[in-house]
Amino acid sequence: MKGYQFSKFLPNELPKGGFDELLKLFTQLLNYTAGDAGEALAWMNELDKQYKFTNNDYGMGDFIEDLKEKGYLKEEDGEVKITAKTEQTIRKSALEEIFGKLKKAGKGNHNSNISGIGEEKNADRREFNFGDSLDQIDMTASIHNAQINHGLGNFTLTERDLEVEEKDYKTLTSTVLMIDISHSMILYGEDRITPAKKTAMALAELIKTRYPKDTLDIVVFGNDAWPISIKDLPYLQVGPYHTNTFAGLELAVDLLRRRKTHNKQIFMITDGKPTCLKENGRYYKNSVGLDRKVIGKTLNMAAQCKRLNIPITTFMIAKDPYLQQFVRQFTQINGGRAFYSSLNGLGEYIFEDYIKNRRRTVR
Repeated sequence: MKGYQFSKFLPNELPKGGFDELLKLFTQLLNYTAGDAGEALAWMNELDKQYKFTNNDYGMGDFIEDLKEKGYLKEEDGEVKITAKTEQTIRKSALEEIFGKLKKAGKGNHNSNISGIGEEKNADRREFNFGDSLDQIDMTASIHNAQINHGLGNFTLTERDLEVEEKDYKTLTSTVLMIDISHSMILYGEDRITPAKKTAMALAELIKTRYPKDTLDIVVFGNDAWPISIKDLPYLQVGPYHTNTFAGLELAVDLLRRRKTHNKQIFMITDGKPTCLKENGRYYKNSVGLDRKVIGKTLNMAAQCKRLNIPITTFMIAKDPYLQQFVRQFTQINGGRAFYSSLNGLGEYIFEDYIKNRRRTVR
């Protein structure tokens, strides 16, 4: 008789003991504690009490000592802090988590859409033309063509049998990633900032390791907007801010103007509507509905980006219909794209779009 056998659910992502397993948990917790090592270790102690992932042979004290000896922790002014090595480990961990999912889904490459004598092979094939280089010839396909065209008895290979592999030109891309750090990113019982900064760290690590000639600038925006460096990402926190989307876009455009690449783009992660402007040193704020003045200036900036050939991809992590309507209008004016993303899928959406955008050459 067929049936089902039920057993107690045991989470398979809990560490099984040992330094490497505990390090993975530690780096994950650092994302939630904004890089506060002391708080992350305190959380680990509480989790250890509940799930018992250390043992008599290797305890939390051993793990902390190993973190110090291996250069992941340092003591400063009587306080335990993470090091640059830990910051890089967090970025690598985020990259493995997000890019691993993307690879399993089989999404996109990282090429331009211009074929010819390039650097990366693609699926396109054509007949040999005078001037094509020998390394472009697909010998297997060419021999196969010769056998079909002339038979197997007396092998003959002519110019008409030769088949050439097209190649793609690699492109350089300059990207500004804008992250909303207004107070609403932690309201309503939902942590939206942690997935946003984890995605930013993963994207930064991807560019540094796989596309080092690309550039990535990171802009955060609340009442004001300012650039942050990659090493600041683990410590990023939400503030008691409104949402000055105009200031974020203005700074992003200024940063991209300094880049000499043809391909320029803005990625914006936000959960809400623009509610703030800064005029003559004073803040103009209105959180009630869609303020005509704030929305108007923001849409004007979207139009300016279009004139400068800078597409904006908006990753909207809120479901309110009137906010989504604003994003649709914003996207239509800019000619960019919008994704209404869940927090769980945010990283994969951004990676897929980044890779896809590099195939285009913006002129």
